[in-house]
Amino acid sequence: MEKDIKKILAECGFGFKKQLGQNFITDKELLASIVEASGVRREDTVVEIGCGAGTLTRALAERVKKVIAFEVDKSLIPVLERTLAGLDNAEVVFRDFLKVDLAEFESGMDGYFVVANLPYYVTTPLIMKLIENAEKCKGLSVMVQEEVAERLCARAGTAEYGALTAMVALRAECEIVKRVPRTLFYPRPNVDSAVVRFTFGRGIEVKDKAAYKKTVHAAFSSRRKTLENNLVNTFKFTRAEAQEILSKCGVDLKARGETLSPEQFAMLSEFIK
Repeated sequence: MEKDIKKILAECGFGFKKQLGQNFITDKELLASIVEASGVRREDTVVEIGCGAGTLTRALAERVKKVIAFEVDKSLIPVLERTLAGLDNAEVVFRDFLKVDLAEFESGMDGYFVVANLPYYVTTPLIMKLIENAEKCKGLSVMVQEEVAERLCARAGTAEYGALTAMVALRAECEIVKRVPRTLFYPRPNVDSAVVRFTFGRGIEVKDKAAYKKTVHAAFSSRRKTLENNLVNTFKFTRAEAQEILSKCGVDLKARGETLSPEQFAMLSEFIK
């Protein structure tokens, strides 16, 4: 398939745009394994973000009921006309998904899954858009930079654990289901990747999401400082007030933010509120 894609891109006069993070998947076995790992079924609707040359789009369309693929680069139109030829269940929308009103987009849908090889430069905002605002998204399975995958799935107390990890825990559990070497992309990127699957509906219980979000961001506002110091600086508590809150939550007064689990952040945010 790699030779076919290279030939189509050349014949269509396509030029890669580095600023868009265009690294296309051409390996047929990898495409099949991404679709398989996502858990999508014949009756499902899938939203793909950043369809590129359409290789994953086609693999998905051959497996599910419908694919709605978003792409920002209109110079890919002649490429997609060839790679998606013969499919009647794949729709390409040339819009920036980050600018899509999700409530409007979801209004006529029963539910959907997101499966995508995400451009590295928009990975975090796209994931957070879905985590925080998508109401009808049933699941998310994305290819991301390996370093980001480690952060998404990190455990409290590790160097990779951070605000992103704790925010994702609001909505879903996530796991790395496949590691992908850079050699399987065209053109070859400078880093390896990994496929992360998010299972929605397995998030933690939080009474006030806004309070939780503010608490998490406060905790990681300065990783080198103790949680007590970050709470004092963010919420303008006295040191005695911050210590009292931490003590009530059973948190060591010398603890740093990365040592708290999402469940502990949920409890802490309630006390702070």
